[in-house]
Amino acid sequence: MAIFRRRPQGDSEPTTVDEEVASLDDELASDTASTQDEPASAAVVTGRGPWDVDDDAATTLSRLDLGALRLPGVPGMELRMEIDKATNAVSAAAVTIDGSTLQLQAYAAPRSEGIWDEIREEIQQSVVAQGGSADDLPGPFGRELLARLPARTPEGRTGHRPARFLGFDGPRWFLRGVITGRAAVEPGAAQVLERVFGEVVVVRGTEARPPRDLLALTLPGRPDAAPAEDAAQEQDAPAPELEFDPLTRGPEITETR
Repeated sequence: MAIFRRRPQGDSEPTTVDEEVASLDDELASDTASTQDEPASAAVVTGRGPWDVDDDAATTLSRLDLGALRLPGVPGMELRMEIDKATNAVSAAAVTIDGSTLQLQAYAAPRSEGIWDEIREEIQQSVVAQGGSADDLPGPFGRELLARLPARTPEGRTGHRPARFLGFDGPRWFLRGVITGRAAVEPGAAQVLERVFGEVVVVRGTEARPPRDLLALTLPGRPDAAPAEDAAQEQDAPAPELEFDPLTRGPEITETR
């Protein structure tokens, strides 16, 4: 059973959001379960999305409606909605399965060309500038980055935390995923999150938007609700592990404390 939570960026332990969420189709879940014990090569995704809302494949599964994103359901999945305190807008959706997390954000992109090549280079430069490393490698969705992000250990020493940056250029939109936890370095642990990424549907809308404009997300089951309605009741909490600028000129990565 999925757990839906709201986590303000810059705050700590998320509090549960009491929402009535429609039951999700478990077609993807059964497909995923049958492949969890396959060799790592089986994780390569072919003929899959992410999908545009106008693609025929966008209607083959029941998905949770989060505004600009529609997500498939997987047993044991925990979904957290991250809120930007500066704008009070929902800025990202984070799916956690078996201790690994996939953070998802969708952006507007030019009609004529994709932006992942440019963004990938900017992320790589940002990681290196902050003392980490990032390798540009082929992945199941094309080129991706395997990064080692600077982090502070519990003992107060400087260490590194692995993260995989996935990107996908769609028609006038760009979808970014960041995988952390065991799935960032273990192909077997990454299969379920890769399948979730591959079944995401992006709803860009028809209005004109500048490139890299963050597409609006909404809380589950409440497309018209403002995130601030009950924010005053939420507890203060620690900063999330990863915080990124909404691709204005490349993501900013903060050190874990």
